[in-house]
Amino acid sequence: MNSIHDILSAGESARPAISAPGQTPLTYGGLRALADETRASLRKHGVTNDHRVAIVMPNGPAMATAFLSIAAAASTAPLNPAYKREEFEFYLGDLRPKILVLQNGDETPARAAAAALGIRVVEAVLPDGAPAGVFRLDHSEPAGEAEGGPSAPHHEALVLHTSGTTSRPKVVPLSNANLAASARHIRDTLRLTQDDVGLNIMPLFHIHGLIAALLASMAAGATVFCTPGFNALRIFSWFEEANPTWYTAVPTMHQAILARAERNQDIVKKMRLRLIRSSSSSLPPPVMAELEATFGAPVIESYGMTEASHQMASNLLPPGARKPGTVGVAAGPEIALMDEHGNLLPQGERGEVVIRGPNVFSGYENNPSANAAAFTNGWFRTGDEGMFDADGYLTITGRLKEIINRGGEKVAPREVDDIIQAHPAVAQVVTFAMPHAKLGEEVAAAVVLREGQSATEHELREFAARLLADFKVPRKIIFLEEIPKGATGKLQRIGLAEKLGLGAET
Repeated sequence: MNSIHDILSAGESARPAISAPGQTPLTYGGLRALADETRASLRKHGVTNDHRVAIVMPNGPAMATAFLSIAAAASTAPLNPAYKREEFEFYLGDLRPKILVLQNGDETPARAAAAALGIRVVEAVLPDGAPAGVFRLDHSEPAGEAEGGPSAPHHEALVLHTSGTTSRPKVVPLSNANLAASARHIRDTLRLTQDDVGLNIMPLFHIHGLIAALLASMAAGATVFCTPGFNALRIFSWFEEANPTWYTAVPTMHQAILARAERNQDIVKKMRLRLIRSSSSSLPPPVMAELEATFGAPVIESYGMTEASHQMASNLLPPGARKPGTVGVAAGPEIALMDEHGNLLPQGERGEVVIRGPNVFSGYENNPSANAAAFTNGWFRTGDEGMFDADGYLTITGRLKEIINRGGEKVAPREVDDIIQAHPAVAQVVTFAMPHAKLGEEVAAAVVLREGQSATEHELREFAARLLADFKVPRKIIFLEEIPKGATGKLQRIGLAEKLGLGAET
């Protein structure tokens, strides 16, 4: 199982592959037929295995099947439907796709961006009453027949950009073999089988949703219930309709689900969750404990990134250990720690997390300087700082770029987060660097309080000071209704001071 085509070939024909709210499920047999039909349509548009196809479609079953069927025949470049025209022009110009696939009738600014760049738009038409995810690519205006069967393991299957928080986003090409390896790793870590039903609430333009929720399930012959995207007001009705055995999400989504669990106890009591997965940013241990108590299922925190086709490490299902505050053990690629000079470090020492393995990409596109900095002796440098305990469980202490340098004293924001998060009035916290005229950087924190709870800045600083050295205690705490998030729901540290209008203090 080394390609998307191999993965789609594995499920039993009559079993449901893709389902969605209020729709008839699409079977694996139907999904394979859709993939074959899509490949034939792409060839009529002159698209070969080596071409890129940009996809801008709303979250849901058709986006899921578009990714799966197109990735089995060409390279997919899914883009965030919420982008503005200027953003579409940047990403489309950077990726140079052969065609752009849009949902029929969707008035997205991607149309104008594609027209400005001379990129042909192909409509995905969703037939009324068809099973979930069924679409037809319009090929009424073919552009010349191309040849080619299903994509092979070496063919590119997915191309994404890095977040570009501190620099121009980098292009990450991922092969069929990369994606298939990661799907197998996640399937095996979670022990997914054809009897599992995964509820997808993650965006399908991001590696987490595409690989953990969707492709790993396909590799197990399981079912994915595809929602239109996360919606706290609708999540429990989806839980009731889908009756999932598991779901995967980012911590902010888990917290929003917990906030509505009490008023949906009838549904919670009927649920049959086998596990809950969390990834993409650190899960506060109190949130993990509350999830497990609420749903009666183990919470499995995992560690992933785009360049690794998502999963790198994961906590274990019972009877294996789950260690709150860690991202678990290596769960796919090899993981080691490295110092700034390229030396591998022994267990117990803190260093940069480095990885190598079949799911790890081979390098950024057209960016030799980034590749020279990112790879050392065959290891990819993740930019994360961490340390292993005696059992091989990895704790991520922070992004190297996010480490706060307070006059030479280094502060890991995650450590401060975990202390403040333990305060009973705190729902969310993000510690970040704010500029300081003399020290360079000072420690600050943004806090969202629990509904009906209160706390002052002085109280939270005193609470933190009981367990933190003085230089780690935030000098400024800002209370917000909501902390700014990225497109995938991750809380943003880098650039937060500027977003909140915090200038240099003296």
